[in-house]
Amino acid sequence: MSAGVFADSSALVKLYADEQDADGVRTLSPLLVSQLARVEVPAALWRKHRADEIAASHVAILVAEFEADYFGDIGTPPRFSVIAVTAGLIDAAAHLVGVHGLRAFDAVQLASALAVADAVPDGVQFLAFDRALNTAAAAEGLTAPQIPPPQPLP
Repeated sequence: MSAGVFADSSALVKLYADEQDADGVRTLSPLLVSQLARVEVPAALWRKHRADEIAASHVAILVAEFEADYFGDIGTPPRFSVIAVTAGLIDAAAHLVGVHGLRAFDAVQLASALAVADAVPDGVQFLAFDRALNTAAAAEGLTAPQIPPPQPLP
């Protein structure tokens, strides 16, 4: 049993952009996220625009939807529990970079998930769509949630 799913930004983007496994990710709850997602998710969505995958007007809507989920709005609480990036998390991430050869922000994401796993008795599952990050998470003892397969169209 898990207290929730820690979702890396690669997973969060699937809440807004139609990508492989998006439907499955959209079924997961509760979601915990690193404060880094505040920058990484809009950056990933705008990158899709620069790659001519999504029109700028549509990206603006998707970013607004993400921000409403991140911050909440009048009468609606935030969709995510946000894990603040602290000096201690940065130190843990610096260690993870050396142990697992991760990119800097991936190490911060993993350090955030591990901090939650240490603090919550039921632990947390870890979801990312990055092979190196998933390998490191598994080596650190985190498990991944089962993503439901896509349903065929009627």
